[in-house]
Amino acid sequence: MNSDFLIRRENSDDYRKTEELVRDAFWNIYHPGCTEHYILHCFRSRKEFIPELDLVMEKDGRLIGQIMYVHSVILRDDGTEIPTMTFGPISIHPDYGRKGYGKQLLDFSVKAAADMGASALAITGNLQFYGHSGFVPGKTVGIRYQVDPEADYFLVRELREGYLKNVHGTFSDPDGYAVAEERPGEFEAYDRTFPVREKLKLPGQLE
Repeated sequence: MNSDFLIRRENSDDYRKTEELVRDAFWNIYHPGCTEHYILHCFRSRKEFIPELDLVMEKDGRLIGQIMYVHSVILRDDGTEIPTMTFGPISIHPDYGRKGYGKQLLDFSVKAAADMGASALAITGNLQFYGHSGFVPGKTVGIRYQVDPEADYFLVRELREGYLKNVHGTFSDPDGYAVAEERPGEFEAYDRTFPVREKLKLPGQLE
């Protein structure tokens, strides 16, 4: 591992700093403001959450990155379920972006997931980034994203060779990812505990 950073498990003393990091990383990226910090905040108490893969990256004593993993499933067309893992949010502080830290954090966590026995990962993300770490569009291997079956941004990666062979089915995001939409009042109250920032509608946002 490159000696200028450390990747370790998040602990309770990190929680607020990690959420501040996530908020900084995602603010105004996909839509005005962001909800990813609240997703992390709520997921820690959910049964799908995987504490062993709740990781932070440190450099010079500062938190500069994080990633979290949760249990998920692919629902096969025959009605059976195939266990997978999903990760996200994954964040690198804007001060450290485009310097390779994100890929190093990703690759470290993927190996840790494989060492824990994970057989496949399913995520939504940019193929230009995740493709360098072995991810391919799910639709190319017979796995559809429930909300957008033709999505190029729904990606999978086998961690055990042949695990997804002849698996035809549908993937849906774990329920916890919609928590901000399901509890708008609680989310707004939580977000008000952070410094005020301007929400902007910018080109390239999803909405």
